[in-house]
Amino acid sequence: MSLPTADVSVRVAWADDAPAIADLQLRAWPEMYGGLVPADEFPSGPEATAHATETWRAALTRPQDARHRVLVALERNRVCGFAITGPTTDPDCDPVADGELAELTVDAAERGKGHGSRLLQAVADTMVADRFTRAVTWTVASDDRLRAFLVAAGWAADGAHRELDLDGEGSTLVRQVRLHTALT
Repeated sequence: MSLPTADVSVRVAWADDAPAIADLQLRAWPEMYGGLVPADEFPSGPEATAHATETWRAALTRPQDARHRVLVALERNRVCGFAITGPTTDPDCDPVADGELAELTVDAAERGKGHGSRLLQAVADTMVADRFTRAVTWTVASDDRLRAFLVAAGWAADGAHRELDLDGEGSTLVRQVRLHTALT
């Protein structure tokens, strides 16, 4: 007797995925940055969703570089998470050898179902195919859940840290630490 299996996968995002990715990102930001950014600062409503959807559609149809990729985790045809990869822009890294995981987001209701692990493996496979030999990512210093997930997958802090000024006035600062992993 065979047991039923879930229809789950990861693939490169299509332009038609833009509305689902935008919706997921806008829902995830308050959870990811809620303790760091005032609640009224998060974009919301139909206008914000329409703008985010068009921004994603443009990014998916006209990436800045052939190595910029968006991957989506799916359950059947429903987007449950996404990851953004590309060459790193950090001044102390090599954009030819070092790829960056710019974002890894899994819908809060879908966590613990393997979507994050599948996405992370697809990120590594994609970066290897793009001939990167090392991957880096920036995480919010207080995001213990994401950092623990990445460390369990073989990532480690490399000593770099930064502080982002989200409002340009110094009143909303976000501390980040950089993690890295070898891809070869």
